[in-house]
Amino acid sequence: MKSKFRMLLAAITFSAALTLLFAALALPGRLAALDKQDNNQLKHVRYALKVLGTLGGTFGSANGLNNRASVSGVSTIAGDTAADAFLWQKGAIADLGRLGGLVSVGVAVNGSSEVSGYSETSAPDPNGEDVCGNGDFLICLPFVWQKGLMTALPLLGGNNGQAFGVNSQGQIVGGAETPTPDTCSLFFLQVEAAIWEKGQVQELPPFPGDPDAFANAINDKGQAVGASGCVATNIIRAVLWPKGPNGGVIDLGNLGGTGGNVPSDINNQGQVVGQSDLPSDTTHHAFLWTKEDGMQDLGTLNGQPVSLAFGINNKGQIVGIFEDFAGDNTTGFLWQDGVMTDLNTLIPPGSPLFLKEPIGINDRGQISGFGLLSNGEQRGFLLTPCDEDNANDEGCEEGGSEDAVPQTNPAPRDVSNGTLPQSLMRRMSRYHFPGRTFSPKD
Repeated sequence: MKSKFRMLLAAITFSAALTLLFAALALPGRLAALDKQDNNQLKHVRYALKVLGTLGGTFGSANGLNNRASVSGVSTIAGDTAADAFLWQKGAIADLGRLGGLVSVGVAVNGSSEVSGYSETSAPDPNGEDVCGNGDFLICLPFVWQKGLMTALPLLGGNNGQAFGVNSQGQIVGGAETPTPDTCSLFFLQVEAAIWEKGQVQELPPFPGDPDAFANAINDKGQAVGASGCVATNIIRAVLWPKGPNGGVIDLGNLGGTGGNVPSDINNQGQVVGQSDLPSDTTHHAFLWTKEDGMQDLGTLNGQPVSLAFGINNKGQIVGIFEDFAGDNTTGFLWQDGVMTDLNTLIPPGSPLFLKEPIGINDRGQISGFGLLSNGEQRGFLLTPCDEDNANDEGCEEGGSEDAVPQTNPAPRDVSNGTLPQSLMRRMSRYHFPGRTFSPKD
């Protein structure tokens, strides 16, 4: 029996919620022609691995990362009875608290150490929705944490929302409900992309003709990316808002499929990464979109049929995952100079963590994400490249090993003594990315 920790993801965030029904009707499909990368890997710099601590529990995920190596994420507290957003800086982890419920998730962090995310409240949802995904049907609100205080952000007239990306100007994007019932939404109410600035909220319009949208990321120029579509028609578009709420919306295209086209990040050059369905919507691949070349398929690795890109820095380095349809063999990758490489081959052999999902990458080339210890417990991590700029950093003093080999991928631990569902803990790592959207029909 599969561990509960490895259950397929339910839709708890706006992006994951919309994407699951758009993209997840799959049996194994065709593989990309780009698996030639398996035998054509570049010689990469090695990385020093820092395993981040928790807030006392057995679960942790590092999500956002800024250029000062500050990390935002989520961790369970002692006993795994609740999960709190955290901010990790210079070796110290700070509990950011909650808005009244049992769950809060730190998503992104900017250079001023402002953290965006979402949190349960103690108020029941009047429509019986469970947007935070904890199974207690409480209202879920977007938040910003700054100067030691977590503040709920305003909505678009509905009851729930989530904040995802934050830029250096403090602009935050995400999704929020309107007061309008909507059959195209996976929730009872319509969901629209939202942008928050100085405590005020505005809607980022969906693509013309689409009823629902959400935004995942925003760069320092105020360009935002997300998705727009309708559950009922199984269509989801990757979109770009080039000039904020009043600058229109652009369809970024796709890799041949009509669903599952979801951007996850945008850098200051306007380069976008995410996932897009292949023809017949039987699987999705990581993509890179540029204004000059449009959407490019980044392929997969090691013969796996699924890939997703999560983060891109201003140097064009990309991190993400490749995996099988069931999500039982998820592995992190680094893509640069046209080549995808297993991240586990770039850390010293015998490292204590198997790198499952890298989520953020900063301009220094540092990478945040989460992996599994040998006992199956999940931990956040921070990778630092042992290049000329970081040669004296912790873990880089001896240089990287040229004989690094992939780490052993342990089975996730099924912790059953806490009150939080294990499936929720798993989903909290995928705060705003599509979930395990492809699995054989049971």
